[in-house]
Amino acid sequence: MNFDADTSIGHGSAAERSTAQSVAGYLSSLAIFVSFLGIFWHPLRLIVPSLLVALVASGMARGRLQLAAVLIGAVCFVLGLALAVATGHALW
Repeated sequence: MNFDADTSIGHGSAAERSTAQSVAGYLSSLAIFVSFLGIFWHPLRLIVPSLLVALVASGMARGRLQLAAVLIGAVCFVLGLALAVATGHALW
């Protein structure tokens, strides 16, 4: 293997991706799905853990998907709480 100093994470071929990067991608996808689900059903119960999963995924590997998972989770948190308060549904 050739390790260059200017090689960054996420720009290699599929064969060069590490297991941590693959797992972080799956965790980020799961966090995005659960965040969208949490907008309409128990925002605090679903979105807070999905934000924690997104943060763990961003700590495992840095990439656009991990950043998107954290940002989408934050937006879904605000939207979910606002929608729950506006409609009178339970937050928890």
